[in-house]
Amino acid sequence: MAQKPTRPGASRPGSRSTGRSGGAPGGESSALPTVRMKSVHVKSAKGRKLSSTLWLQRQLNDPYVAEAKARGYKSRAAFKLIELDEKFEFLKPGIRVVDLGAAPGGWTQIAVDRTKAGQPGGGTVVGIDILEWGPIPGAHCITLDFLDPKAPDLLKDALGGRADVVMSDMAAPTTGHPQTDHLRIIALLEVAWAFAEEVLAPGGTFICKVFNGGAINELLTEIKKRCPSVKHVKPLSSRKESPELYLVAQGFRAES
Repeated sequence: MAQKPTRPGASRPGSRSTGRSGGAPGGESSALPTVRMKSVHVKSAKGRKLSSTLWLQRQLNDPYVAEAKARGYKSRAAFKLIELDEKFEFLKPGIRVVDLGAAPGGWTQIAVDRTKAGQPGGGTVVGIDILEWGPIPGAHCITLDFLDPKAPDLLKDALGGRADVVMSDMAAPTTGHPQTDHLRIIALLEVAWAFAEEVLAPGGTFICKVFNGGAINELLTEIKKRCPSVKHVKPLSSRKESPELYLVAQGFRAES
């Protein structure tokens, strides 16, 4: 299990500076928080559920939330992508990137910064989400359900060519029924991979959110047929109690 730093801004054991920009004003490269925080206790309030109080307290005491605000990121999830990119180095200037489930835009911001999208000679970043989101300077922001039949063609048109990276942080709304929730998660993974197979350029990268305990063996087998390198990673910025992992598949091979 990955160890969390003992204090905001502390270095990970064995970590090294990559010199890659974190997408923030000033070009911070570290994915670790530097904001010093005081613990905040949220009192219960009339009409507020206990779950809401606990969520609010967690947000107010989360150093990644504070750091995201300080750097101008749309969400703390930006740090997950920073960590993944610093480890696997898939975001490069001039490439084309698709961000599935992009709202509120934290991943899109990082992708724009690292591909230099919107700049002369820079890359192209296209994001889509069913929720209202954007605009993100330098990105094409589409508000539409990715499962809508029109969505794939809209994304392809905005890309203007093969994608070098397809990344998905999509998660289905939970119902409280484990079997139903699991099926919804698998369905999203399958459609994300099917789209990636259509648009990825040779050598491309596919990234998606998965969950511990999820029986995705069949899908994983299909991904491994097309990508020689497939890794599972839990970023330090992913909350300890969350079962989420990220699958990073690289070296996409076109069908012969």
